[in-house]
Amino acid sequence: MSQKAESKPQGGQRGKGTPVYGGGPPGGAKGGDRPRRRREPEEEVWVPKTILGQKVASGEISSLEEIIELGLRIQEAGIIKKLLPDLKSEVVDVGIIQKMTSNGQSTRFKAIVATGNENGYLGIGQGKSKQMRIAIEKATNAAYLNVNPIKLGCGSWECRCDQKHSVPFKVRGKGGSVTIEIIPAPRGLGLVAGGKIKRLLELAGLKDAWTTAKGSTPTMNSTSKAILDCLRQTFSQG
Repeated sequence: MSQKAESKPQGGQRGKGTPVYGGGPPGGAKGGDRPRRRREPEEEVWVPKTILGQKVASGEISSLEEIIELGLRIQEAGIIKKLLPDLKSEVVDVGIIQKMTSNGQSTRFKAIVATGNENGYLGIGQGKSKQMRIAIEKATNAAYLNVNPIKLGCGSWECRCDQKHSVPFKVRGKGGSVTIEIIPAPRGLGLVAGGKIKRLLELAGLKDAWTTAKGSTPTMNSTSKAILDCLRQTFSQG
Protein backbone atom coordinates (compact mmCIF):
# COMPACT_ATOMS: atom_id res chain seq x y z
CA MET A 1 0.00 0.00 0.00
CA SER A 2 1.23 3.41 -0.92
CA GLN A 3 1.37 6.00 1.78
CA LYS A 4 0.55 9.59 0.94
CA ALA A 5 3.09 12.13 2.15
CA GLU A 6 1.63 14.85 4.26
CA SER A 7 2.59 18.34 3.16
CA LYS A 8 3.83 20.52 6.02
CA PRO A 9 4.57 24.21 5.82
CA GLN A 10 8.25 25.01 5.71
CA GLY A 11 9.95 26.63 8.68
CA GLY A 12 8.83 30.21 9.30
CA GLN A 13 5.95 30.02 6.82
CA ARG A 14 2.30 29.85 7.70
CA GLY A 15 -0.32 28.00 5.86
CA LYS A 16 -2.84 29.75 3.70
CA GLY A 17 -5.68 29.11 6.07
CA THR A 18 -3.83 30.00 9.26
CA PRO A 19 -5.40 33.09 10.92
CA VAL A 20 -3.12 36.00 11.78
CA TYR A 21 -3.77 37.69 15.12
CA GLY A 22 -2.82 41.17 16.23
CA GLY A 23 -3.35 42.83 12.88
CA GLY A 24 -5.42 45.88 12.25
CA PRO A 25 -5.55 49.12 10.36
CA PRO A 26 -2.57 51.45 10.82
CA GLY A 27 -2.69 53.97 13.63
CA GLY A 28 -4.53 51.64 16.01
CA ALA A 29 -7.98 52.94 14.97
CA LYS A 30 -10.78 50.40 14.85
CA GLY A 31 -12.38 50.25 11.47
CA GLY A 32 -10.99 53.65 10.54
CA ASP A 33 -13.10 55.49 13.14
CA ARG A 34 -12.40 59.19 13.53
CA PRO A 35 -11.43 60.57 16.95
CA ARG A 36 -14.43 61.62 18.96
CA ARG A 37 -14.96 65.30 19.52
CA ARG A 38 -15.59 66.63 22.98
CA ARG A 39 -19.13 67.83 23.46
CA GLU A 40 -19.51 71.33 24.81
CA PRO A 41 -22.15 71.87 27.51
CA GLU A 42 -25.29 73.32 26.03
CA GLU A 43 -26.70 76.45 27.61
CA GLU A 44 -30.14 76.00 29.09
CA VAL A 45 -32.85 78.18 27.64
CA TRP A 46 -34.39 80.36 30.34
CA VAL A 47 -38.14 79.94 30.72
CA PRO A 48 -39.59 82.60 33.08
CA LYS A 49 -41.75 81.23 35.88
CA THR A 50 -42.74 84.44 37.69
CA ILE A 51 -44.65 87.53 36.60
CA LEU A 52 -41.50 89.63 36.94
CA GLY A 53 -39.57 87.17 34.80
CA GLN A 54 -42.22 87.35 32.08
CA LYS A 55 -42.06 91.16 32.09
CA VAL A 56 -38.27 91.08 31.77
CA ALA A 57 -38.39 88.49 28.99
CA SER A 58 -40.95 90.54 27.04
CA GLY A 59 -38.92 93.74 27.43
CA GLU A 60 -41.45 95.57 29.62
CA ILE A 61 -38.73 95.98 32.28
CA SER A 62 -35.25 96.68 30.94
CA SER A 63 -33.09 97.64 33.93
CA LEU A 64 -32.29 96.43 37.43
CA GLU A 65 -32.76 99.91 38.88
CA GLU A 66 -36.37 99.89 37.71
CA ILE A 67 -36.99 96.66 39.63
CA ILE A 68 -35.47 98.13 42.78
CA GLU A 69 -37.50 101.33 42.50
CA LEU A 70 -40.71 99.32 42.17
CA GLY A 71 -39.75 97.26 45.22
CA LEU A 72 -40.11 93.92 43.40
CA ARG A 73 -38.46 90.73 44.56
CA ILE A 74 -36.17 88.82 42.19
CA GLN A 75 -36.68 85.07 42.47
CA GLU A 76 -35.02 83.89 39.24
CA ALA A 77 -31.35 84.08 38.32
CA GLY A 78 -32.37 84.28 34.65
CA ILE A 79 -33.69 87.80 35.25
CA ILE A 80 -30.22 89.04 36.21
CA LYS A 81 -28.59 87.14 33.33
CA LYS A 82 -31.06 88.75 30.93
CA LEU A 83 -30.55 92.30 32.22
CA LEU A 84 -26.78 92.01 32.83
CA PRO A 85 -25.29 89.56 30.32
CA ASP A 86 -21.69 90.69 31.02
CA LEU A 87 -21.51 89.45 34.61
CA LYS A 88 -18.46 87.44 35.66
CA SER A 89 -18.47 84.83 38.44
CA GLU A 90 -15.53 83.88 40.64
CA VAL A 91 -15.18 81.45 43.54
CA VAL A 92 -14.03 83.48 46.53
CA ASP A 93 -13.70 80.78 49.18
CA VAL A 94 -14.38 77.07 49.69
CA GLY A 95 -14.44 75.05 52.89
CA ILE A 96 -15.58 71.85 54.61
CA ILE A 97 -18.32 71.54 57.23
CA GLN A 98 -18.04 68.50 59.50
CA LYS A 99 -20.68 67.52 62.04
CA MET A 100 -21.19 64.53 64.30
CA THR A 101 -24.60 62.86 64.06
CA SER A 102 -26.14 59.68 65.44
CA ASN A 103 -25.12 57.89 62.22
CA GLY A 104 -21.53 59.10 62.37
CA GLN A 105 -19.60 62.06 61.03
CA SER A 106 -21.19 63.93 58.12
CA THR A 107 -19.15 66.07 55.75
CA ARG A 108 -20.43 68.85 53.52
CA PHE A 109 -18.80 71.50 51.35
CA LYS A 110 -19.49 75.21 51.37
CA ALA A 111 -18.60 77.77 48.73
CA ILE A 112 -18.74 81.57 48.44
CA VAL A 113 -19.07 83.00 44.93
CA ALA A 114 -18.94 86.64 43.85
CA THR A 115 -20.35 87.93 40.59
CA GLY A 116 -19.93 91.37 39.04
CA ASN A 117 -19.43 93.17 35.76
CA GLU A 118 -16.60 95.50 36.93
CA ASN A 119 -18.87 98.44 36.17
CA GLY A 120 -21.15 99.10 39.12
CA TYR A 121 -22.78 95.75 39.96
CA LEU A 122 -21.79 93.17 42.57
CA GLY A 123 -23.44 90.14 44.15
CA ILE A 124 -22.18 87.59 46.68
CA GLY A 125 -23.79 84.22 47.45
CA GLN A 126 -23.13 81.14 49.56
CA GLY A 127 -24.02 77.50 48.92
CA LYS A 128 -23.67 74.19 50.79
CA SER A 129 -23.89 70.61 49.55
CA LYS A 130 -22.34 67.16 49.88
CA GLN A 131 -20.65 67.71 46.50
CA MET A 132 -18.35 70.62 45.75
CA ARG A 133 -19.75 71.19 42.26
CA ILE A 134 -23.32 71.47 43.52
CA ALA A 135 -22.21 73.81 46.33
CA ILE A 136 -20.58 76.14 43.78
CA GLU A 137 -23.70 76.05 41.58
CA LYS A 138 -25.91 76.98 44.56
CA ALA A 139 -23.56 79.80 45.54
CA THR A 140 -23.49 81.13 41.98
CA ASN A 141 -27.29 81.13 41.78
CA ALA A 142 -27.50 82.92 45.16
CA ALA A 143 -24.93 85.49 43.98
CA TYR A 144 -27.05 86.30 40.91
CA LEU A 145 -30.12 86.79 43.09
CA ASN A 146 -28.11 89.07 45.40
CA VAL A 147 -26.71 91.44 42.75
CA ASN A 148 -26.88 95.08 43.84
CA PRO A 149 -26.17 98.30 41.91
CA ILE A 150 -23.24 100.41 43.12
CA LYS A 151 -22.86 104.13 42.58
CA LEU A 152 -19.34 104.98 41.42
CA GLY A 153 -17.82 108.45 41.47
CA CYS A 154 -14.88 110.54 42.64
CA GLY A 155 -15.20 111.65 46.26
CA SER A 156 -11.53 112.46 46.82
CA TRP A 157 -10.65 116.11 47.51
CA GLU A 158 -7.21 115.46 45.97
CA CYS A 159 -8.66 114.50 42.58
CA ARG A 160 -12.01 116.23 42.01
CA CYS A 161 -12.47 114.73 38.55
CA ASP A 162 -15.74 113.67 36.93
CA GLN A 163 -14.74 110.07 36.25
CA LYS A 164 -16.24 107.02 37.98
CA HIS A 165 -13.15 105.39 39.44
CA SER A 166 -13.88 105.33 43.19
CA VAL A 167 -16.72 105.70 45.69
CA PRO A 168 -18.51 109.09 45.89
CA PHE A 169 -18.08 109.33 49.68
CA LYS A 170 -16.73 107.39 52.63
CA VAL A 171 -18.80 104.31 53.50
CA ARG A 172 -18.65 101.79 56.32
CA GLY A 173 -20.18 98.33 56.44
CA LYS A 174 -20.37 95.50 58.94
CA GLY A 175 -20.72 91.75 58.59
CA GLY A 176 -20.45 89.57 61.68
CA SER A 177 -17.36 90.66 63.60
CA VAL A 178 -15.79 92.37 60.57
CA THR A 179 -16.07 96.12 59.98
CA ILE A 180 -14.75 97.57 56.70
CA GLU A 181 -14.45 101.20 55.71
CA ILE A 182 -13.89 102.36 52.12
CA ILE A 183 -12.43 105.84 51.61
CA PRO A 184 -12.33 107.52 48.16
CA ALA A 185 -8.84 107.93 46.72
CA PRO A 186 -7.35 110.05 43.89
CA ARG A 187 -7.08 108.62 40.41
CA GLY A 188 -3.99 106.49 39.79
CA LEU A 189 -3.48 105.36 43.39
CA GLY A 190 -5.04 101.92 42.93
CA LEU A 191 -6.80 99.75 45.48
CA VAL A 192 -5.13 99.69 48.89
CA ALA A 193 -6.61 96.42 50.18
CA GLY A 194 -5.85 92.75 50.78
CA GLY A 195 -5.95 90.06 48.10
CA LYS A 196 -9.55 88.81 48.28
CA ILE A 197 -10.98 92.16 49.36
CA LYS A 198 -9.18 93.81 46.46
CA ARG A 199 -10.65 91.32 43.98
CA LEU A 200 -14.19 91.93 45.26
CA LEU A 201 -13.74 95.67 44.83
CA GLU A 202 -12.42 95.11 41.30
CA LEU A 203 -15.51 93.07 40.42
CA ALA A 204 -17.63 95.97 41.68
CA GLY A 205 -15.81 98.41 39.38
CA LEU A 206 -13.63 100.34 41.84
CA LYS A 207 -10.15 101.30 40.64
CA ASP A 208 -8.87 103.63 43.39
CA ALA A 209 -9.74 103.45 47.10
CA TRP A 210 -8.32 103.18 50.59
CA THR A 211 -9.71 100.49 52.88
CA THR A 212 -9.50 99.77 56.60
CA ALA A 213 -10.70 96.53 58.17
CA LYS A 214 -11.26 95.42 61.76
CA GLY A 215 -12.13 91.98 63.01
CA SER A 216 -11.48 88.46 61.71
CA THR A 217 -10.99 89.31 58.03
CA PRO A 218 -9.83 85.76 57.04
CA THR A 219 -13.43 84.68 57.62
CA MET A 220 -14.65 85.43 54.11
CA ASN A 221 -18.30 84.88 54.99
CA SER A 222 -18.27 87.94 57.29
CA THR A 223 -15.81 89.92 55.16
CA SER A 224 -17.86 89.55 51.98
CA LYS A 225 -21.03 90.63 53.80
CA ALA A 226 -19.22 93.71 55.15
CA ILE A 227 -18.01 94.70 51.67
CA LEU A 228 -21.46 94.27 50.17
CA ASP A 229 -22.95 96.31 53.01
CA CYS A 230 -20.43 99.10 52.26
CA LEU A 231 -21.13 99.24 48.57
CA ARG A 232 -24.92 99.09 49.01
CA GLN A 233 -24.78 102.39 50.88
CA THR A 234 -23.35 104.20 47.84
CA PHE A 235 -26.62 103.53 45.99
CA SER A 236 -29.04 103.94 48.91
CA GLN A 237 -27.51 107.09 50.38
CA GLY A 238 -26.33 108.65 47.12
